[in-house]
Amino acid sequence: MEELKENKMHPKNDDVEVEEDDDRPMLSSQALAALQEFLSEQNQTSETAQTKTESDPHEVALVSEDWRLSQFWYDTVTAETVAQEAVSLCSDFDSRVACIACPTLYAYLKKIRPEVSAKILEYDMRFEQYGSDFAFYDYNQPQDLPLELKHAFSVVVADPPYLSKECLEKVSETVSFLARPGDSKLLLLTGEVQKERAAELLGLHPCGFRPQHSSKLGNEFRLFTNYNPGTRLGGWEQEN
Repeated sequence: MEELKENKMHPKNDDVEVEEDDDRPMLSSQALAALQEFLSEQNQTSETAQTKTESDPHEVALVSEDWRLSQFWYDTVTAETVAQEAVSLCSDFDSRVACIACPTLYAYLKKIRPEVSAKILEYDMRFEQYGSDFAFYDYNQPQDLPLELKHAFSVVVADPPYLSKECLEKVSETVSFLARPGDSKLLLLTGEVQKERAAELLGLHPCGFRPQHSSKLGNEFRLFTNYNPGTRLGGWEQEN
């Protein structure tokens, strides 16, 4: 997902039975204040996103970022650039695009070319709003996906949730599960620190184009591909 990367597990939505008695736990005043501040920030973020979308027809409306899932959406230039690249790779009538943990890309793909066949693989169930285009995805179970998705995609774009070796390894398993053998085009958006692992695990090279996020992040992000994009995406970066 388009997220600030930190090695931690996805939260689980386990049901908890609450007893109705006087001894049930209560939030401290400090915790309650922090919760109220978070909810207020979420509302402000949602309202700001809606206002920006209304004032800028080039932007796509998205659900608000959830900091508990370390969500940070691409800025408009990044989303449109990567979406246009994915569209340019869909040359065949049976081309399909898989968007692993990058909902901004999916949304812009559908805006640029509504008829494109695309699948969004996401942990956040809010994206279930996309209907049959949505598939629940937890990178901790990298191949726990519908069998009909196996080797079904000519273009696979991934943005691993965290900047850890384990996360990239598991997402790489998912990429291999989804990609058509032999001729699939792979794009990976992740931190500069993953450069060597991206080459080792998936045979990817860094491009000149530098992804940016709407929320300015401290991590330096890169775009990697398994094919030479020529003059697009700033081309492959030349090795020193």
